[in-house]
Amino acid sequence: MGDAGALVLFGVTGDLARKMLLPALCRLTADGVLDLPIIGVAKTDLDLPGLIEEARTACGDPPGFDSLASRLRLVAGDYRDPATFERLREEVGGLSPLVHYLAVPPSLFAVVAEGLAGVGLNRDGARLVVEKPFGHDLASAKELNDSLLAYFDEEHLRRVDHFLGKEPVEDLIVFRFSNTLIEPIWNRHYIRSVQITMAEDFDVADRGAFYDANGTVRDVVQNHLLQILAFLAMDAPPSKDARAQIDEKWRVLRAVKPIDPDDVVRGQYDGYLATEGVKPDSTTETFVALRAYVDNWRWAGVPFCIRSGKNLPTTDLEIVAELRKPPVTYFKGGEGRVRPNLIRFRLQPDAGVTFDVLAKEPGKDRTRCVPVNVDFTKVLGPMEAAYQRILTDAVSGDPRRFVRYDLVEESWRIVAPILDLPDRPLPYAPGTWGPETGEKVAPGGWHEISTTFD
Repeated sequence: MGDAGALVLFGVTGDLARKMLLPALCRLTADGVLDLPIIGVAKTDLDLPGLIEEARTACGDPPGFDSLASRLRLVAGDYRDPATFERLREEVGGLSPLVHYLAVPPSLFAVVAEGLAGVGLNRDGARLVVEKPFGHDLASAKELNDSLLAYFDEEHLRRVDHFLGKEPVEDLIVFRFSNTLIEPIWNRHYIRSVQITMAEDFDVADRGAFYDANGTVRDVVQNHLLQILAFLAMDAPPSKDARAQIDEKWRVLRAVKPIDPDDVVRGQYDGYLATEGVKPDSTTETFVALRAYVDNWRWAGVPFCIRSGKNLPTTDLEIVAELRKPPVTYFKGGEGRVRPNLIRFRLQPDAGVTFDVLAKEPGKDRTRCVPVNVDFTKVLGPMEAAYQRILTDAVSGDPRRFVRYDLVEESWRIVAPILDLPDRPLPYAPGTWGPETGEKVAPGGWHEISTTFD
């Protein structure tokens, strides 16, 4: 697929556009990465000068803002009104192919797709980009997908999971497959368990109604964290082709067993029920710890432990692979036991890798765990923001940082048994690591979050 002739941004005055998309577009246009018309569409009373001023505020009025401002156009109107799409067609003129980015609620995805098709703006290689959530469960995801396939084929659909745009997430497969140090031991023979922790030290704030309708499993596990699991567990793609990489991710998710409710601990922080928009008797989880198993030759029997939640002690995203202990040890550990080797991947707020190795303490007949680490940001320099990469790929047509539908389907299948569990989540105090029973989900307990790069 070739570069787009124009980017059409539905929901240009909305929250996502203001916080993420417009600042990313500002940087990309200022750097000369994107050079194309950007047509905003929204139900708004703003005119184009008003939109430009709102965009200037959203972007922080940087020196290169004029590059974005000169490319902005506006079509104001209701998405359910065919006249809106007639005006859009006039604004587009003969530009093609078009990239339609839907920064709107999922309930409007099919409405916009139908409106575009009604004026022929789904033709000539046009692509449709939609944000998460993609469905509320497997059945609704299928229904939503079918409604979009009526107007755009799979090759021209792009489902956003912005974690796939994060450089440290992509570094997982680069680090695995570019270094012979890792891959020979990256299997059940050497890895005892894998822990994925996505912690946030803040509450749901003003997102009470949204969060209460979704919860932690729908909000981050079904999408972000299962995508990370796929990167960790996939085999090497046979080529650099985007489809080859996506196929390997699908094979991994296809091998993941549906989550057993007995392998799950759900929690809800104290005070959540008092949040505006939250039902007074809500059973929505704000914390989850679970075990997943990849039922294939490489990973059979190795638990992939996932933990995520709100109001936890830190805001971090870290992966810890615990290696099996050697069959014979010649020195005791400093605490009276030999600690395992750990491989830590830090994904946010900083990025890097740490090897926890054992070394003999000078003058003593025992070992001590020593971290050997690399801070990628310090060594390699600053990383591009996720939405810059998402937008660049949307315009260029590269599908590798988007989620193909069969991966969406497998992700919903995996979490299906633990959606909408009737049991009330266990309470936990803000600033703690969730309910105490969550500690038992990971064999031997959860490893402490690294503070190496702080």
